[in-house]
Formats: sequence, C-alpha cells, structure tokens
Amino acid sequence: MLVDTKARVGVFSIALGAYLPQFPTLVPEFESQYAEFKKRLPPTVEVIDGGLVTTKEMAMAAGDKFRAADVDLVVMQLLTYATSYNMLPAVRDLDVPVILVNLQKKRAPDYANTDTPTWLGELYACGAVGEMVADLERAGKRHAVITGVVEGGDSQAQAEIEDWCRAAQVRRRFRDLNIAQIGRPYPGMMDLYIDETNLYHRMWLYTKQFDWEKMWAIADDVTDEKTIREKAGDILATFDIEGGGTVEKVWDMARYVVAFEKWVRDEKLGFVASHYDGFAQGVAGKLDSMLIPAFSMLIKQGTACAVEGDIKVAMAMGIMKVISGTGQLSEMYSIDFDRDICIIGHSGSGDADISQARKPTMKIVPVFHGKTGGGYLTQFYPPVNTPITYLGITQDRDGHFKFVVAEGVNEEGPIFTFGDTNMRMRFTCGARDFCNRWSEAGPTHHMAAGVGRHIDTLLKVAKIFNVPVDVITR
Repeated sequence: MLVDTKARVGVFSIALGAYLPQFPTLVPEFESQYAEFKKRLPPTVEVIDGGLVTTKEMAMAAGDKFRAADVDLVVMQLLTYATSYNMLPAVRDLDVPVILVNLQKKRAPDYANTDTPTWLGELYACGAVGEMVADLERAGKRHAVITGVVEGGDSQAQAEIEDWCRAAQVRRRFRDLNIAQIGRPYPGMMDLYIDETNLYHRMWLYTKQFDWEKMWAIADDVTDEKTIREKAGDILATFDIEGGGTVEKVWDMARYVVAFEKWVRDEKLGFVASHYDGFAQGVAGKLDSMLIPAFSMLIKQGTACAVEGDIKVAMAMGIMKVISGTGQLSEMYSIDFDRDICIIGHSGSGDADISQARKPTMKIVPVFHGKTGGGYLTQFYPPVNTPITYLGITQDRDGHFKFVVAEGVNEEGPIFTFGDTNMRMRFTCGARDFCNRWSEAGPTHHMAAGVGRHIDTLLKVAKIFNVPVDVITR
C-alpha cells in the first residue's frame, strides 16, 4: 500500500498466581505456551506484549502498556483457570474488543496418567471463560471467544485470530491516516453529505480539504522522465486502452499519477473523495479527463478513491480493500427480472485487483454522464461464478454510523459494455427482495464490493468500531 500501517494488538496471558508456588513446573510450561502463542499473530500487526499476568498488579502494568500504545484490539490467552482480576485491570480503560483465546494444549486427556499440574497446565479449558465474559459484560466491554486446541494444529482457531487482526487493521488505518475531500459532493446527493467533525468523533477519521486549483498544479514539478516513463508502463500494464496504448498517449496521465502518489504519502491519505463541477477547460479539462484512470492507479495501491465526493463509500472501499484485497465502488444499476439477478456497478475509478475475469479496459468518451466534461472511462471485470460481498456505510438521524452488508454470487453472462464496471448478482433472497431489503436498510446509494465472502470479518470490524450492522442476505 502507498501508505502502510500495522494494527497494534495488545497481547497477554493469564494464570492463577496461587498455582505457581504449589506446582513449580507450571512456570516454564506457561512461559513456553505464551511464547508459542505470540507466534500465532500475523506479521501485519505490531504486538504490544503485556506478558504473563498472574496478579492484579501485573494486569495493571499490562494495561499501562496497552493505553500508551493506543492498541486496536486486545487478545488474551487463557492458560488455565484465573480469576477475573487478572484481566480487568488490563482492559478497564480501553475502548476496544477483548478476544478471549481459549486454546487447550492437548487434544484429549490420558485419564489414568494425568496429575494435577498436567491437568492445570495442559488440559484446563473452558472453566474461566464464562467468568471473564460475565465481568466484561458488567464492565461494558465488547468481547469475543475463540476456543480450540494446540496439539495437531487448529486451522479454524488460527483463521479466527488472523481475521480479528485484519479487522483491527481497519481501525489503525482510520486512526493513523486521513481522508482527502477535493471539491464537494455531487449537488443534491444529500445521502452523501456528511459532518466531518462527527466523522472524526465517531470513526476517528480526519478530513483534509483540498481545492481543485491546487490539484491542477500538483504535477507541475514532476519532470523526472525516467519516473514518468516507468509509471506510464505501469498504466499500460494495468489497462487495455481502446485504439491501442502508448507511453506518449498516457504521458500526462503518468505525470499526474506520480504527483498523486507523492501527495498521498505526504498527506498520509488512506481515502480520497472527489467531485469536479467546474468548467472543464485548459489545465482543469486535461486533469478532469484523466482523473478516473489516475485515481484507479491509487486504488490499486490501497488508497480508496471515490467519485461524486462520497466520503462514506470511500471509507467502505478502504475497509473492503484491507479485509479482502479488493474494493470497488458500486451501486444498483438494473434488475433482470427474467434471470432474477441484480445488475450492480458504477462508472469512474475502480480497483484493478477486482478485475480478475479479464484485464481492465480504458476508453475515451465525449461526455461523462451527469457530470462536467469527458475523457477516459475505465471498466473492470470481477470474477464470475464467484462470491462478492457488499458494504454500505450510512448514518441515522443522530449521526450514528451503520454498516449494511450482503453476500451474493456474480454470475457469468452478458454485461453492459459502455465503459462502466458491472456485475450480474444473484442473491439467495432473489433480486426483488434484495432491492427491497437493501433499500429499507437506508444505505447511501453507493456501496463497496469485494471478492469473496467477508460478512464475518465485517461483523468484527463493526464490533471494533462499535457500530450496528444490517445483514441483508448471505
């Protein structure tokens, strides 16, 4: 990604201090299990190590570390029975979910040959989990439980741990990075309008405002021909251009992409929402004509760029890019009642990584429908006969955010070819009911699409952000 971030995950383990002097072999056993447990965290996260906690004071010290690091998530390993005072001081001042990982070392007891320290150290599972959840509930803390086994491997438990780390990565990007708003939303699309101060308070995302006059001049000092030529090659490798593509044909576009990449790094941008509604002449006209593929090159590198000034769908695209590797702006296009499918897509910038059925295409059109000027359109081709997940982000009357999510399958068949990305989506509830259910959830008219089934991960993201979720269909 152009601007990379690592989730900060607070990790600690707990055991009952009273056991340790009674059974001295438990100390090296627990230390070994904890060391192995930390290796389960993927390299995409920064581990904030709270250590092996056996007393209230040690829990308080772990909490100090977690607060100082502004952790995105806390993962706690239950080694054996422990009282909840070993946990609560570590998390009481944090506003993030606590994941209780309950991994038993051995698959099953050797009943006749198990002594007390072996039971406590290698076979004790389940007993303390309910106690921990009960006290997290009373403390008003969000939580989840993962139960599994170490011996022989446990892919399900490992996948859950990694899924939570992906969800935590979203929070870190929202906290560390910014969203650029260039211009303003499309006039009259009031579902897109947003209070940027409320956005910062509720979703931790800071908005940086930019005027188009500044963007027109952004490439003026980009003169390194080698760098421009390399970027032109990258554009030609990404798109099939109608009528043939050459370095000379995309030279100015490449200059702007180089400039945009520097701008994204300098301003620490994870998201961009833009709309131009001026007179598309001169330098302004040149930039406006090439914005769609230029911003598509940024999306490919992990910076979500949304058309029509839609900040909320830029956020959704960024979330889908982090958790699925793909983040494509979409909206309801049409319904094929004969086939009982929804046609979902959008014109404008898109994600080359979602174009898995064929290479993205680029073409020149004289008019951008409903918008000023004309220029390059891009079309992307999501994989067919493949699950697709949709995420919409909306708000209620009091400004609280909500996720709207759905999963369906992009079916093989004819699609529109006028330059807009579109998918033939079959939903288990049927096209008519999907349109009704999705619309009744009150989303904005834009949503983000990602390849695969990701509702379970989105539910984790929502728990981290403490926002409700409407699940439309799976």
